[in-house]
Amino acid sequence: MANEELGVESGRSRRIVVVTGASAGVGRAVVRAFAEQGADLALIARGRAGLDAARQEAEAAGSRVLVIPLDIADSEAVEAEAAQVESELGPIDVWVNNAMTSVFSPVKETTADEFRRVTEVTYLGYVHGTLSALRRMLPRDQGTIVQVGSALAYRAIPLQAAYCGAKHAIEGFTESLRCELLHDKSNVRVTMVQMPALNTPQFGWVRSRLPNFPQPVPPIFQPELAAEAVLWASERTPREVVVGGSALQAVYGNRVTPGLIDRFLARTNFEAQQTDRPVAADRPDNLWAPLDDLEDMGAHGAFDERAKGSSPLWWARRRLRLLIAVALGAVGGAGAGLAARRAKG
Repeated sequence: MANEELGVESGRSRRIVVVTGASAGVGRAVVRAFAEQGADLALIARGRAGLDAARQEAEAAGSRVLVIPLDIADSEAVEAEAAQVESELGPIDVWVNNAMTSVFSPVKETTADEFRRVTEVTYLGYVHGTLSALRRMLPRDQGTIVQVGSALAYRAIPLQAAYCGAKHAIEGFTESLRCELLHDKSNVRVTMVQMPALNTPQFGWVRSRLPNFPQPVPPIFQPELAAEAVLWASERTPREVVVGGSALQAVYGNRVTPGLIDRFLARTNFEAQQTDRPVAADRPDNLWAPLDDLEDMGAHGAFDERAKGSSPLWWARRRLRLLIAVALGAVGGAGAGLAARRAKG
């Protein structure tokens, strides 16, 4: 479809945003957030039912939408579809890397193929998306890449070695890229959003060798909080933002007492990552093929009753400048008052 047919104009005010992993979970909530903000969207994921539902939601909000069913592990497909996005929607302003898969399993029971697959999707998928975004953003000297990360990029936990390794890799990759962009004095920005435990469908379709139904380690937050952070980061482009007090504790606590945290996680996190509900060992999973190809899974998982929709720390982070200004004003006012009293004395 030609740009003219879609109404692309050189003086456009709507952002063109690519979201990977857009069919469910955090990606689905991110699509809604950008659509409500007035962006036009390219949606990348494997699950066609989820993609179609995401498209309908975004179009209802007024967005032009391009649906792209593909596996983010396929670098050639990602590059081809990035070209299609610019041909049909226009120049990409924001690329959100979010697609992931995982395996809940002790390392000793995880196969080499499973480690490889999680790495190809959860880490290399980010690399593929970033490279395709850079090929288009660097010549224009503008654009933003948002890496949806996790507190597990800094503090790994048991039973998720493949996923934690991939998130650590994304952190290292992003730090290297950021330095190179600074060296080149580029106006292209890269920002990473480190997430807390979230209520998404992944726990219902992740490959798991746990005896009981997997769960995010409490406290659990709703994916809309994550989407709000991604949208904010795409506009403010901080180096990195950590969402939620639990994520902040994991990131910075590990820098102070990593050995103590090792022992704490060894004692608590095998149970903390499971409910008390048994699950079949042969249940279907989405490691190799999507489970939302025929049925839309939406943004939320099975933990709505326990999930929080807000975080005091995130509220404060978004208003940090205002809070600092108020604090400085209060200090200045107190100082002026003290000086006045001394002058009268």
